Amino acid sequence: MKYAKWIGGGIGWALGGPIGALFGFALGSMFDTNDKPARQGGSRHRTAEGDFKMSLLVLIACVVKADGKTSDPELATVRRILVANFGKTEADDAMSILDRLLRQNINETEVARQIDRNMNYSSKLELLHILFEIAYADGEVNADELALLQRIAGIFGISSIDFNAIRAPYTRQNDSAWAYKALGIETSATDDEIKKAYRKMAMKYHPDKLAGLGEDVKKAGEEKFKAVREAYDFLKKERGIK
Repeated sequence: MKYAKWIGGGIGWALGGPIGALFGFALGSMFDTNDKPARQGGSRHRTAEGDFKMSLLVLIACVVKADGKTSDPELATVRRILVANFGKTEADDAMSILDRLLRQNINETEVARQIDRNMNYSSKLELLHILFEIAYADGEVNADELALLQRIAGIFGISSIDFNAIRAPYTRQNDSAWAYKALGIETSATDDEIKKAYRKMAMKYHPDKLAGLGEDVKKAGEEKFKAVREAYDFLKKERGIK
């Protein structure tokens, strides 16, 4: 079935609530979003591959629309990133869905709250990581996009340390402290504190934490894991850490 990877894969809670409604309109109500309302309260459903991918596409639409305009180069960049993370076939399907989502009014706050209610912290970190990749695809993020990412992160309950850690690798050309931020530490950290911070971040961003979301999502998570290692290697070389 067309779009199977983006609306299938054991889809659960995303079929209801604002995310399900958006997809229902985008795909001509090919499923009844009333069958599975979004979960309320503090407990969470297990997030499946389809839940993650539907959430990602809606949030990508929010980022693309953040500055009030959508350009062909920007969409080409989004497609390139989707191809790199999910393959050409899935990227083609995703862009088709995204085109329809961009025509709709999206309440980013309601969408983010639905995700926050149902998705674990590791999955939300990976969503934010991919959104940063898109926002920084042209080398810099504009003020509207950054403000949007900060609002989403706030609703997700993502700490400022983790927010800055995800952002840091994209600022390495302009921020001499980027490697410290990527590991969630101050520039005054000792060598032992750097080693400890690396082990902590490596565990937090290990791709295995995304295993339940499908192999392609897990593969996408490897990029953040790689960035943590690059930050550590940079500091090891700079400080001569053995």
